[in-house]
Amino acid sequence: MKICSNCILPETFPGISFNTHGICNHCQEFDNKKERLADEKKRYRQKFLNLLDQLIQSDQLSKRSYDILMAYSGGKDSTYIMSLFKNQYKLRILAVSFDNGFISDTALSNIKKVTNRLDIDHIFFKPRWEVLRKIFIAAAEKELYPPKTLERASTICTSCMGIVKSLCLKIAIEMDIPLVGYGWSPGQAPIQSSIMKNNPSLLRMSQQVILNPLREIVGDEIKAYFLHEKHYLNHEFPYNIHPMAWEFYDEDVILKEIQKIGWIAPTDTDSNSTNCLLNAFANRVHLQKYGFHPYVWEIANMVRRGDMSRENGYTKIYTNQDNKQVEYARRILESQ
Repeated sequence: MKICSNCILPETFPGISFNTHGICNHCQEFDNKKERLADEKKRYRQKFLNLLDQLIQSDQLSKRSYDILMAYSGGKDSTYIMSLFKNQYKLRILAVSFDNGFISDTALSNIKKVTNRLDIDHIFFKPRWEVLRKIFIAAAEKELYPPKTLERASTICTSCMGIVKSLCLKIAIEMDIPLVGYGWSPGQAPIQSSIMKNNPSLLRMSQQVILNPLREIVGDEIKAYFLHEKHYLNHEFPYNIHPMAWEFYDEDVILKEIQKIGWIAPTDTDSNSTNCLLNAFANRVHLQKYGFHPYVWEIANMVRRGDMSRENGYTKIYTNQDNKQVEYARRILESQ
């Protein structure tokens, strides 16, 4: 299989092409933007500081119990970002963790230790298992979402994260929290989306993309995790914030920093997750269906940006994963 000589995108990735040097079209396009990246990072960090100043000056933060809701998975990136929100930006945090039935025991322990060490209020939300099981099984068997989403994540992950993002937004609106923080890696979303105010009309449309297919699987029970009409009325919608887009990123540095607050790397997850035992199965299903790894776009972006070496990126995507992890998830989903 042909793989880009600069990043790690394979010839099976949708819409890819290569020049005579074996460099993909995405790397060629990025070369024109690379020089602007450092300036963009500075600009978006300052934009975030300006937003915090704006909220302080308008007295919005002092009137609320929390400054930011953190979507906290217990993984390395969300742990690092939450520590920055607490220690560097001095924000009052409500951490919300979503239990999809496949959180590693080590990740569960990390969630408890880190929230205790950082002295952060924390909510654990666990939907009914049968609802989640039906969704994950259907996501493994069917194409539920537009084809473009398949380039960024597996159908299983898109389903899970769709619920997580909606649930966090719903809680933030109901508790009047002005910011929702995410620990996306620098390769998951463009820097232009790192500070984005939620738009009610756009949210209606984007939520339907996830909600409608899931309603066909589990019925109206799924509506409990999504916004209702009342949430669109007379509410100030929060900003989504993912600081990894502008913060310094180095996996080794991040791991050293979060180990200081008690975080331990799980040994039972795949090479692209530090919290989820379903991820290996989701990746395998996607790879077999579409011929490319669902994390390859994210990792390739990080290689291009200089956030990860090509060697490390290649290892994350193309190293054979432990089949026991795949079969474990399969057994859990198949059990009644």
